[in-house]
Amino acid sequence: MCIFCKIIKHEIPSNIILENDDFLAFHDINPKAPIHILVIPKLHVDSFNEATPKIMQNMTTFMQNVAKEVHIDKSGYRVITNVGDDGGQEVKHLHFHLLGGAKLAWSHLSDSDPKGKF
Repeated sequence: MCIFCKIIKHEIPSNIILENDDFLAFHDINPKAPIHILVIPKLHVDSFNEATPKIMQNMTTFMQNVAKEVHIDKSGYRVITNVGDDGGQEVKHLHFHLLGGAKLAWSHLSDSDPKGKF
């Protein structure tokens, strides 16, 4: 069982922001922004590659509600999901990072030179 499934079952404590029957949002333990929340489906889905349109439709509404709950819906925020090893996915359970609370930089994405990749 993955760590997020254990959090869903409340076997591992987390700082929950919002929860419903299908999704859970909680503070990231290693924040990269003043507000850094992880949003996960309660149904185990390995990554965005396996996500169904129905999950994404409902998850979109849930993430918008999370942004409202933490008062960043008006000021702005970033939503990121990592897919696979090269995408930086560390936990094989679909999750989105919702980051906000400050003007966010974009400089850290890649240490590689993109020239010749396209």
